[in-house]
Amino acid sequence: MRLNKYLAQCGVASRRRCDELIAAGLVAINGQTVREMGVRVAEGDLVSVDGQAVYPEATKHYVLYHKPAGEVTTAMDDRGRPTVLDHFADYPVRVFPVGRLDYDSEGLLLLTNDGELTHRLLHPSQEVEKVYLARITGALNQEAVRVLAQGVLMEGESRPTSPARVRVIKVEAFASTVLIGIGEGRNRQVRRMLDAVGHKVLSLRRVAFGPLRLGNLTRGAHRELTTQEVDELRRL
Repeated sequence: MRLNKYLAQCGVASRRRCDELIAAGLVAINGQTVREMGVRVAEGDLVSVDGQAVYPEATKHYVLYHKPAGEVTTAMDDRGRPTVLDHFADYPVRVFPVGRLDYDSEGLLLLTNDGELTHRLLHPSQEVEKVYLARITGALNQEAVRVLAQGVLMEGESRPTSPARVRVIKVEAFASTVLIGIGEGRNRQVRRMLDAVGHKVLSLRRVAFGPLRLGNLTRGAHRELTTQEVDELRRL
């Protein structure tokens, strides 16, 4: 089995993140550091990450977490900021985030030790829809809605975004609340999309990921997914 796939099955991280750990020299097989991609793990090999042995986990866990603003979606942060995994330090198994949610954003974050499902959900061909509730400066007019819905060219990008679902929820004197659904996962995408049509994001909350809904889960709380929710994710 390829090393990155093996690590994902051990609940270390997604395959992409495991590739980063390998490249950083944090992974060893039978005590020998491995930095090359594509290395395979044989039966009986002892694999360790940062000096700690890891083993495939038979039982898979799926957790829906309401991430507050002010947490980074990584295992550690070189600036010493709180991470989402700090919240799961006492969880019975090692889980990792499926994708990322900005430091200054809040909302639905899926965590799991199922590396194969994570790989499928994050693959660009899947375009699993993420829905965000954004409070922005000014009033989002119909022309801006049309541009966002068709695809907008963000600063620093060479191609426009994929079409988005956009609905204005509320318009106030100096701000608006909008609902935006996207299938892509570019860096800070919703904020950059809205900036491209002249609006700054004041607050941003992810309220849905594929079939999952944040619902009334409070900030900082988490719950296990139901069997039905897991089945729906797998069907994606």
